[in-house]
Amino acid sequence: MSASGVAVLLSWLSCCGSALWRYYSNSPNYDIFSTRSIIKLEYEGTSFFEWSAPATCSIKNKRLPKTELRCSSPGMHAIKPIVSGPDLEEERYLSVDNSHICFLWYYKTISFVHNLTQIVVLWIYDPENADPSELLWNANEPSLNSIILSKQLAALGQMPFIYTILKRKVYFPQERIKDGKWYVSIPMTTRDVLKEVRGNQVAFQDCFIANSLFLLTFPLLTIPEIPGFLPISSPRGSQLIANWAACVPSFVVVVADMETFQTNDSFHTWTRIRVPPNILTEDERHNVSDVTLSRDGIFFLINGILYLKNYKTFTRLGSNANLPDGGIIGITSRKWCWINYLLKDKERRSNMAIWTENEVYLGYARLKFVKIVTTEKLKGLLHMSPTATLTIHNVEYTGHPLELALLLNYCIICNTSKTIYLVIHNEDTVQWVFQDFALNVSIDTFLIPYFLYSAMPELLLWDKHRIYYYYHNFTDTGVLQTTTEFGNLSRLSQNSIIHNVLMDYYGNIVVKMENNVMFYFKIKIKDAIKLHLWTNSTVKSLISFKPSGNMYLIYVFENGEIYPEEYPLQLEAQSITFKTKEKCPYMAFHNDIFHFSYLLDKGQNLSLWAQIVYPENIGLYIVVESYGPKILEIKDQIQYEIALGHCSKTTTITFSQNINYEAVDDYFKLQYENTGLLLVHVRPSELAKTCPISQKVFQISVGCDASKFIAVKGFTKKECLQHDFFYIIEQSYLRDRPSKPLRVKYNWDKYGCPLKVDFREKFHPLVQLYNDNGYVEDVEVNFIVWEIHGRDDYSFNNTMKKSGCLNEAQTWNSMIELNKHLPLEEVWGPEFL
Repeated sequence: MSASGVAVLLSWLSCCGSALWRYYSNSPNYDIFSTRSIIKLEYEGTSFFEWSAPATCSIKNKRLPKTELRCSSPGMHAIKPIVSGPDLEEERYLSVDNSHICFLWYYKTISFVHNLTQIVVLWIYDPENADPSELLWNANEPSLNSIILSKQLAALGQMPFIYTILKRKVYFPQERIKDGKWYVSIPMTTRDVLKEVRGNQVAFQDCFIANSLFLLTFPLLTIPEIPGFLPISSPRGSQLIANWAACVPSFVVVVADMETFQTNDSFHTWTRIRVPPNILTEDERHNVSDVTLSRDGIFFLINGILYLKNYKTFTRLGSNANLPDGGIIGITSRKWCWINYLLKDKERRSNMAIWTENEVYLGYARLKFVKIVTTEKLKGLLHMSPTATLTIHNVEYTGHPLELALLLNYCIICNTSKTIYLVIHNEDTVQWVFQDFALNVSIDTFLIPYFLYSAMPELLLWDKHRIYYYYHNFTDTGVLQTTTEFGNLSRLSQNSIIHNVLMDYYGNIVVKMENNVMFYFKIKIKDAIKLHLWTNSTVKSLISFKPSGNMYLIYVFENGEIYPEEYPLQLEAQSITFKTKEKCPYMAFHNDIFHFSYLLDKGQNLSLWAQIVYPENIGLYIVVESYGPKILEIKDQIQYEIALGHCSKTTTITFSQNINYEAVDDYFKLQYENTGLLLVHVRPSELAKTCPISQKVFQISVGCDASKFIAVKGFTKKECLQHDFFYIIEQSYLRDRPSKPLRVKYNWDKYGCPLKVDFREKFHPLVQLYNDNGYVEDVEVNFIVWEIHGRDDYSFNNTMKKSGCLNEAQTWNSMIELNKHLPLEEVWGPEFL
């Protein structure tokens, strides 16, 4: 539904709520909000008189509650509705840009499952002159204006391509523009899902095209509606409950008090999730308390019991799945996406956690569940009194790809108060670490944790009224403050209570109250601002974010319909901070950290830089925080410049490992001890709510890249005709001298085409290293070659003495004699050097 369509429904519900006003743009996510843009104004209420705007802005009809605004000059423009009566409406300061970005890429995808490819169809459109279907993002073909615009820019040299953010691959169109469209073929993938449409820097009438970030993975299908099935919902009058796949945020499930909804495209399209009759009672069907989404299906928590709904069935999970048959008080899944991560001891990590008051279970793919701890075991691990009462308060995954946090209720005499402690569990090392965290609260207090996107563990906790922050590994703590009421958000929102909190990957944090009042702050910031009212208090909503990183609102109406609406968070925050005159302490923060994950193998190092530009005499610097095992040396070098009242500091950070693996007693033990995963956080030393993207969080995996492999140069798998090929090795040439010759079948799939060499020439194999992206480098270290079938008729072209050996070196015969209990391929390796 369009923004105007949603507005009709919102207005229909406005009779019982407060008056408010909003604005819209034709550009998706408000990406283009400039002097060229049409800004649609909308007042929701009954006392409207006319719109007020500065002289540099023109209003199509200022007496209409719904009208259009254009501002001819850039800057902050004060806009507000004038109303009859004593009350005044909010004034917004809209930030209008003077950008030369006027056009956008329109893309649609066609999936071909039979060959695991996807065709991305691209064309250029002008949001101010687009067809309605293009603005609603459901166009199958470009409009006439878009065809003309695409052809005109193509004639000027425009050629789009798709760039993958994670693996930095580039895909170009298969052919030149055809009927105003380009076609780009890309392989389906689950590990390189974040993509961006880019183009050449070509202008038409001084206008350029913005890059478009989007997410593309294997087709994720929603569960179809089946006739005769019944609604499943939360209790009547409850707030919306939602969950989404961490790495595919467009794949969402929402539980309302009349239906459950699912989408694979951020509710551009959606289906209702219903369950077969005669499995749940009427009360059970309307008593969902939590929900989690995974590739196995949708998990519902109902009356302490876990249920699974997928394409085939709706079933109750209990002892049949190694789970409790009742008493479950919570379920959760990961909030942050880490596609690549290093596991030392485990084969896989969990995707959800389930807990009772005294037990915690982890859930893995294919419905495997494992109990990992009980409160009795935790008492022993934490050296607590056996007479104390210890129960599980809440569980949440941290920002680390392998860690899980438990909040624990602890009390001796549990009448009026309790202490909440926190322990963190690493799934790979299976270690439990007691944190420097203790919070004394009343016995009936319930806190919800939200771990932030950071390297060190950083946490937000909230009850009904306040947000508690725990920054910098729990060393910087307090209550999130407001301009009045000492951080009590309920008193600033007509006694409403906190509904949900959401943080994006850029450090923006939004707190939404049940009556749709919202507050805003950033990571490391200790105070929040109240945002302008955007949604009426009578509408049930929640906040989520799209694959592009932009936040949006999800509305569920009493008629059983659900609608998404883009929310201009940055514009709304700028309006408030313009009035409070809050300034960012720095002018620019640059860096060359382009990846979320880096991998260091033996002998490698990683150098990155970050730069901050700020006014003179402020004294800012770059902060580098790391979290994880101490297996890397971290060195930094700072360059400082000052000119015309501005300073810049550039910090170059080098991560390296200098471990000598030669002549050690236990090669594999040393390798294990120096393998692991670190999280690194690079940010300015001071932040403000007005600062742009202000942090970079990435991981460094130290160890072997599982995608790497070696191959001998010259062997291919495509330049020969494969056929059944056998060869005979005479028994006199075999080490064990068997009674019969050995007949060997050549393995084409494993070895590729045989390499043709002149038998009169000496053959020296050149070993090369490859990974998923292709050739990496030649392998220059020493390596061992052996004949896998046991023949011994080969000879060497040099002796140990001629090679300069002072003592007899290891040989095949000596290593075989030393390791008679091992197969041939294991008798000689780096552990024996």
